[in-house]
Amino acid sequence: MDTLFRIVALIRKELLAMLKDPRARFLLVLPPLLQSLIFGYAATYDLNDVPYAVLDLDHSGASRELIGHFDGSGVFRRVATLGNDTGIAPQIDARRALVVVVIEDGFERKLNAGDTASVQAIADGRNSNTAGTAQGYVSQIAQRFAEDWREDHGISAPGQVKLTTRAWFNPNLETRWNMITSMVAMITMTMTMVLTSLSVAREREEGTFEQLLVTPFRPGEVMIGKAIPSMMVGLLQSTIILLVAQFWFRIPFEGNYFLLYAGLVLFLTAVVGVGLFLSALALTMQQAMISSFVTIMPFTLLSGMTTPIENMPDVLQYLTLINPLRYAISIVHQVYLEGAGLAEVKYEFLALAAIASVTLPVSAWLFRHRL
Repeated sequence: MDTLFRIVALIRKELLAMLKDPRARFLLVLPPLLQSLIFGYAATYDLNDVPYAVLDLDHSGASRELIGHFDGSGVFRRVATLGNDTGIAPQIDARRALVVVVIEDGFERKLNAGDTASVQAIADGRNSNTAGTAQGYVSQIAQRFAEDWREDHGISAPGQVKLTTRAWFNPNLETRWNMITSMVAMITMTMTMVLTSLSVAREREEGTFEQLLVTPFRPGEVMIGKAIPSMMVGLLQSTIILLVAQFWFRIPFEGNYFLLYAGLVLFLTAVVGVGLFLSALALTMQQAMISSFVTIMPFTLLSGMTTPIENMPDVLQYLTLINPLRYAISIVHQVYLEGAGLAEVKYEFLALAAIASVTLPVSAWLFRHRL
């Protein structure tokens, strides 16, 4: 009981140190709120406005109807109607058009004959993500138009295959569904690691570290007392992002809250070990801050949040196996979007438990050694 009372007293002391400044209280709530809104609206690969130019070489009823499909899609905005192919390069070079749609000569004749009619999409490849997305939109509209045309005109096309697409867990393929749910883990990790790494460095700079050493606290109790307040703040911020996701962006929650928070607590336990390791090494708050951000950046890049892990080189794929953020994002995605149960995320839980079983003992040893 004495040990428990000492830990609770140290946790109270750490929380008071964090919350005594009104500006600090403000910063604990505002950043996750702003970041979730910014990522939800700005960090998206979805295209809602695609400026495009069209070159119609067929000048038929079918080609005009296809152009009408683009104009009426609500996504494509026609900025130019070209008379010949010499006008394509200026539209792309000047960034007036993201994509130029070229309808070949004989487009309607080939459709009526049941042959394959070609539509070319020339995109500005300087931004590969938006170019690929725009070309995908062109392909979808052209395919849907061809199917409707054949059906309306009673044209049978032997050998043609009708493709029906469907997206699970994100029906409209909205990027923010992926980004916002990933941020539940990412921002939680960022704040927890920064606060934990700053805890001891702040004591050293303020001259209170020596006072802490002469108290009855044992090194393990000091470590626990430093870790738990940071985890509490991290869970608070993850809750804020969850509320924004559900009530602002209307992303439906399909899973179990208890399972989600259990995964976040296990994830934070692993992250706290890394933060305490950095905290024991740093002598100043500046060193602790720099060390935290140097560590956070590789964790984020190797988490699969922005780029698929399968597309990374083999060496980096192996490195992701020791990245706790990878498993936390997987847990949030599966529980939040898919409604997964413990059976589906048990391997992620085991991986986080294994990482925590390494980071915590190592940081505890270094913490006692530095004390």
